[in-house]
Amino acid sequence: MSATSTAAVVRADTVFDLTAALVAVGSVSGNEAGLADLVAARLAARAEHLRVTRVGHNLVARTAHGRPTRVMLAGHLDTVPGAPPTGSPARGDVIEGLGAVDMKGGVAVMLMLAESARDPAHDLTFVFYDKEEVGSHQSGMRVLFDEHRELVTADAAVLLEPTDGRLEAGCQGNLVVEFTFAGARAHTARPWRGSNAVHRAAPALARFVAFTPPPVQIDGLVYRQSASVVAVTAGVQGNVVPDRCAVRVNYRHAAQLSTQAAIEELTALAPEADEVRVLLTSPPAAPALTHPILGALRRTGGLDVRPKLGWTDVGRFAAHGIPAVNFGPGDSELAHTPHEVVGRDALTHCLDVLRAFVDGADRTAVPI
Repeated sequence: MSATSTAAVVRADTVFDLTAALVAVGSVSGNEAGLADLVAARLAARAEHLRVTRVGHNLVARTAHGRPTRVMLAGHLDTVPGAPPTGSPARGDVIEGLGAVDMKGGVAVMLMLAESARDPAHDLTFVFYDKEEVGSHQSGMRVLFDEHRELVTADAAVLLEPTDGRLEAGCQGNLVVEFTFAGARAHTARPWRGSNAVHRAAPALARFVAFTPPPVQIDGLVYRQSASVVAVTAGVQGNVVPDRCAVRVNYRHAAQLSTQAAIEELTALAPEADEVRVLLTSPPAAPALTHPILGALRRTGGLDVRPKLGWTDVGRFAAHGIPAVNFGPGDSELAHTPHEVVGRDALTHCLDVLRAFVDGADRTAVPI
């Protein structure tokens, strides 16, 4: 990492300038080492009151004031693949570049909070983690929960994924299941001598196409559900009856269904399948807005609330008994696009709300 990059990240005095400095550093999933080094350098230089632990390319910074409650703030360091950083990403009052929205703006807010929250209402844990964009099984957050649980204990959590300044409650479960149908090869001039695996899969494929799970209302928020066939693979070449067909289905389900119940619902649509493989399970989370700490965040910022359509680590937190919400700068519709843009006002608003929250601006919260 160049001395220029290090200086830019360590010396930035505003959340806008810090975001720009972070965006200028490439950190595609699997290549977060340089950015993790810079985050560690900034914490060492400007947040000496925190206890910092590094696990691989994951950093956990904690206060130790002995408060009765602890809040975790979390954000991932990695980005999806894309155009490499070039020059300064700042243009007037906006920052454009890979990761500006997802989610280096949120990481910058966390760093600014980490160095300024010296007498917070709650003890705080700041988690900067890697490999979020390449599947929940590889995520640094999974490593921390599985191998260093003591570092990520909390009474509540805020995940700084982009929410366009709103509070996004809960999240959908994300399930991918592959159904395999067996057949027998034959020459296509004599197909009756074999068994066409695609034809065997067709009835189940039709049921998957027709399956339209209804919207689900939880605590006044409506979670739209969806099931999509995302891959069908079969065939050897044009004159061979296929002896195998694999149909892959993605199910985005609300928290009224457990992961196991969602698997069973999909499996019931394909009784003809010879093999069922669960490829991905990311658990859903119900809204947690009745929790006193998260309710205080909502009131402090006067925040609008909407359901989270998609999966985030809020689902992982819920699975480990930690109620959580999504709240961060930037429009999530711009994430993973060639034109990620986050504005000065969005960054400042997020920082101001969270700073007031951790300082205890809302005194109506009931201790837990």
